[in-house]
Amino acid sequence: MLHSEGGRVTRALTASIYLALLLVLLVTTFYPSQVEGVSVAFMLAIKLVPLLLFLVPVFRGDNRGYIWLSFVVIFYFTQATVSAWLSEGEPKFIVLATLSFALFVMAMIHLKVNRPPSTS
Repeated sequence: MLHSEGGRVTRALTASIYLALLLVLLVTTFYPSQVEGVSVAFMLAIKLVPLLLFLVPVFRGDNRGYIWLSFVVIFYFTQATVSAWLSEGEPKFIVLATLSFALFVMAMIHLKVNRPPSTS
């Protein structure tokens, strides 16, 4: 539920970063090459299902959903950061780390802007 006009803007920005992160996760499953001997469906499920659980809350602008999304995105950021460090700065991991960080920050901004009105 949106409580302010600024919430509409932050919801749209969060949704666009969310979709970009999903897209990059999808593309990096197939490019530059697939991992041999592993089911593609299994890899996609491991990568995407935790984020896809938040599809409805992200597009509704639901504050509680954004809070839980932030917890989950921290794991994606950690994995991307460790992979970027171990691969000595491979661009796909830097992009994933940047997008997950941006999603976390934008979700926090949305929560700040979209506070419910006080009843006092």
